[in-house]
Amino acid sequence: MKKHSATQVVIPCRGSYMHVIKPYSFDANTPEKYSMTLLIPKTDTKTIEKIKTAIKAAIEEGKSKLAKAGGGIPKNLKQPLRDADEEGMEDPSYEGMMFINATSRTRPQIVDRKVQPITDPEEIYSGCYCNVSVNFYAFNVGPNRGIAAGLNNIQKVKDGERFAGGPSAEDDFEALPDDDEADDDIFG
Repeated sequence: MKKHSATQVVIPCRGSYMHVIKPYSFDANTPEKYSMTLLIPKTDTKTIEKIKTAIKAAIEEGKSKLAKAGGGIPKNLKQPLRDADEEGMEDPSYEGMMFINATSRTRPQIVDRKVQPITDPEEIYSGCYCNVSVNFYAFNVGPNRGIAAGLNNIQKVKDGERFAGGPSAEDDFEALPDDDEADDDIFG
């Protein structure tokens, strides 16, 4: 495993809401960013502890940015690591998961198991399993103070069932014969 800063961690996860090939904006008032949601099973306590340690390091590093006028750090800091069950996520793929929304203004590098670049956009999708490099940092924007997750790089580890809104083409269609007569039967 490579050596990282105290605020950076590589997170084994399942990717969701993957906008890592082209930047995306959730509304007209927000700049486009590359983003993804990292799903971490609650049973992966080792990874969750590494994330919590990196978040604590980001709080320590960002004390001056996070401090209120009185000098203390607010108790209600926005946190990047959240419990999907407590948040009331209705998506069944989020059951029993912790999650982090990570973003970047620059496109993350995306590699395969052998650290070779993935160039086919179909290879990286919501539902695949990844190792994701994330850097936690403090933010102070208006009334909001907290720790955010910066999306660095992605290593696809293995395929998984796609998180998709509809059926696949294989579910919708049957293979057709290769002759024109069959086309005449279908289209008249």
